[in-house]
Amino acid sequence: MNAVAPSGKPIVRLEHVSKTFSNGTIALKDMSLTIGEGEFVSLLGPSGCGKSTALRIMAGLGDASTGRVEWPTMPHDASGKPEREIGFVFQEPTLMPWATVYKNVWLPLRLHGVSKAAARERVMSALEMVGLDKFADSYPRELSGGMKMRVSIARALVTRPRVLLMDEPFAALDEITRQKLNDDLLRLWEQFGWTVVFVTHSVFESVYLSSRIVVMAARPGRVIDEMEVDAPHPRGVAFRTSLEYGEFCRRASQSLLSAIGANDHL
Repeated sequence: MNAVAPSGKPIVRLEHVSKTFSNGTIALKDMSLTIGEGEFVSLLGPSGCGKSTALRIMAGLGDASTGRVEWPTMPHDASGKPEREIGFVFQEPTLMPWATVYKNVWLPLRLHGVSKAAARERVMSALEMVGLDKFADSYPRELSGGMKMRVSIARALVTRPRVLLMDEPFAALDEITRQKLNDDLLRLWEQFGWTVVFVTHSVFESVYLSSRIVVMAARPGRVIDEMEVDAPHPRGVAFRTSLEYGEFCRRASQSLLSAIGANDHL
């Protein structure tokens, strides 16, 4: 199976975006980036470089101090604001401990007035995508860390988004679980052709997952380099252990080191 080919049409565009927090911290400075429909793009950079801030601004969970975010192919409401067809996966699963897996995944639809019964097909479909359809009646306390993150992903997918924004979702997991979820995420992306923007500070994860890696400089955050990862799909153990993968990782590591030292020349 081959990945769905990106259309090349821009789905989200950041133009000269800067973000300064109330304490004076400059998180982003003049960041410009275009994401094409169907791409899997990783934002790679050192901790504190503004990756998560950029992702939240894309999602509408925060405002840029200057610059703008455009969604050229998204529908717009009567006031001209884009109706973002996005799902967001946070660093932590942020599940409601008192609610079943089903009710946690149902939550975004419930907030839009969809009844539990009417949501059943979509909730169960989302749980099936992540391999948890048999755990619909379980509670978060009964799940492993990896399973909780799968629930969080299902909750993002239940709205059937065009764009999936993921903020270091696997960083706290053990390596085996992380690799398994990487494989599952790629399988879903290949199958459904979403646009994915994935925040990580792992060179190895970014190379394995991405069609393109965007390297960000240490604070103030900005794009300092980009790298295409044109390895074929599906990817798996053979790719992880290949010379090609090692070369991509070497190049990404060099770029990341340059990003870490970029401010030495400011």
